[in-house]
Amino acid sequence: MSKRTTGFRVLHDLGAGAWFGGSLMGAVGLNRASGIVSDPQDRAPVASAGWAAWSPVNAGAIGAHVIGGLGLLQANRGRVKRQSGTRANTVVKTALTGAALGATAYSGVLGARVASAGRVPTKAGTRPSEETPTKVASAQQQLRVVQWAIPVLTGTLVALGAQQGEQQRAGQVARGFLARVGPTR
Repeated sequence: MSKRTTGFRVLHDLGAGAWFGGSLMGAVGLNRASGIVSDPQDRAPVASAGWAAWSPVNAGAIGAHVIGGLGLLQANRGRVKRQSGTRANTVVKTALTGAALGATAYSGVLGARVASAGRVPTKAGTRPSEETPTKVASAQQQLRVVQWAIPVLTGTLVALGAQQGEQQRAGQVARGFLARVGPTR
């Protein structure tokens, strides 16, 4: 590969990093921290306000990741077709990106349900109390699962991106190509 793809790599990697980091911080920090708000009716709105502030940045990160990924795929399409292991990595990474997009969108829907309820008593952003209305409690319980799925999926995307970088080393390209075409006789 003689064409430089630094801009696409930056978009791809920083986008994935921000998507991963923001979702992890929200699950570990924001949702839990909302539980220390003294008024139980303010806990979900505090968490919702934090997520609402992050959402435009997260959308930009996701967009950067997708644009970068498409640019890299376009620039490396020949290698993806010919180098053993590269196609499988790309297929898995594409499927996981779709799953992460779906989980992120679903968490947004669930978060909107919690936010639209307004001031209702909760234990924290994703932890209902006995007094939490049933629909809000259900959304919070689902969010508790989805909030962890997103960093798992996006963290795996980061790992697969690192693997793809390793696959571009000259020795790996040569071995991958030879494995694809088989032994010469």
